[in-house]
Amino acid sequence: MHRLFISDLHLSEQTPSIETGLNDLITRERGVESLVILGDFFEAWVGDDDDAPLALRAKELLRRVSVAGCEILVCRGNRDFMLGEQFAADIGGTLLADVTAMEIAGAPALVLHGDTLCTDDADYQQFRTLVHSPDWQAEMMEKSIGERRELALQLRALSIDAASNKAEDIMDVNTAAVAKLMSEHNVATIIHGHTHRPARHTLAAGERIVLGDWTDQRGWLLRENGGDLSLEHFSLSH
Repeated sequence: MHRLFISDLHLSEQTPSIETGLNDLITRERGVESLVILGDFFEAWVGDDDDAPLALRAKELLRRVSVAGCEILVCRGNRDFMLGEQFAADIGGTLLADVTAMEIAGAPALVLHGDTLCTDDADYQQFRTLVHSPDWQAEMMEKSIGERRELALQLRALSIDAASNKAEDIMDVNTAAVAKLMSEHNVATIIHGHTHRPARHTLAAGERIVLGDWTDQRGWLLRENGGDLSLEHFSLSH
């Protein structure tokens, strides 16, 4: 299996170099059988009926990848938690659960966005429970796209303000939560994004691999090629 894992691109109209970098990556990679997107593909997602130019371009790009024969698996992140089954259908992909077990490099593993592991951040976990509830999301979808976009901007401003007042370790994963999840699923490998702290951590139970966030200068991916896993970064062309 030749598979790529990416996360935390935070695509927006304000980050054209990241969108170009994604296009370049897809163009130059050959023989990739599966693309796994582990959340925060978009900086914000207001619903699968979003008709903004960026949304349409991104869906068209992923659709081309799918039509070319590459499987696409997408996980929701904390920025694009409104992604739904319609989006997955539009791109010819599959929407993953919050935690998904799959075989990676010949062994059982878990993939997820990673925000659920940041259990020390109680305020965020409370907010996450709210916005992931079907009732809250149904209420949001009754609003116009314009109203939802305005709300997304407000939520982003609140999130930035809240993060500025939190200690760095509070916003990282909780090691006990990681160990508990790996034990429950009987896996030795866990792959996630969210924290923007790319690394490969050796654990008593195995390994935790953290994907990096994309910036104007650099992108990150985890490559699975047969039994090998490599965490890679690359320059984005301008």
